[in-house]
Amino acid sequence: MNVLISVDMEGISGIVHPTETNPERYDYERGRALMTAEVNAVIAGVFDAEPDAVVWVADAHGPFRNLLPEDLDRRAHLVRGEPCPLGMLAGLDEHTDAVMFVGYHARAGAGPAVLAHTMSGDILDVRVAGRSLGEIGLNAAMAGHLDTPVVLLSGDDTACAEFSELMPSAVTVAIKQALGQAAAVALHPQEARERLRRAATEAIARRESIPPSKIAGPLDVEVDLYGPYMVDLAVLVPGVTRVGGGRTVAFHAADFAEVYRLVQLLAQLASIKPG
Repeated sequence: MNVLISVDMEGISGIVHPTETNPERYDYERGRALMTAEVNAVIAGVFDAEPDAVVWVADAHGPFRNLLPEDLDRRAHLVRGEPCPLGMLAGLDEHTDAVMFVGYHARAGAGPAVLAHTMSGDILDVRVAGRSLGEIGLNAAMAGHLDTPVVLLSGDDTACAEFSELMPSAVTVAIKQALGQAAAVALHPQEARERLRRAATEAIARRESIPPSKIAGPLDVEVDLYGPYMVDLAVLVPGVTRVGGGRTVAFHAADFAEVYRLVQLLAQLASIKPG
């Protein structure tokens, strides 16, 4: 079987502050080591359940160059760098049997939630057919578009609750309790890894009973952006229009794959600041 593990950083045990997730900050190297160790625990759990599995790991945080390749379990295939097809789900295709989200965080506006955001600090909300979706919902629905279930998520308790609303039969591992945007009560990293390994084995064993998260098209989408200049850039994209004042754009998509591509593009455009 083929398993894709998408690994973000904000939901890793012990991480609560941008200094631990930003390559330009002093505590980033420690954050990278914690991130790599947690995904190794999940990889081990997959192989405990399926010794002949093929495991892909998508480095899904920031520049997509965070995991330490030399320390990653050698049985896994690492996808890193950007841009790449499907962004945080790089490596996903029609042959993928199960997806796992490791180190994920809650959507923008959720709280209390550690380092909650959606794609970047420049996106305030994404609404698909009227429903607010963060990275958890967007990525789960993109996997569902290819009929692939997300069988496991780890992160803080708020992220786990957000995921369970979408996929109540999947496995969650709350490795910290959020106290705010930059504070939490966290498990010891070794305890978190042991729980993750057991949970990954359980999720693989239960995968056939976990349905994909599917959102059928066509779909109307609205995206709230941080500033008016970002909207000025966004409406240069064919099919994207300004609505509701200076911060919201909208578009119509034939299916969820189109939604996912356009939201990724809008996130990139929003990062461009006035020159």
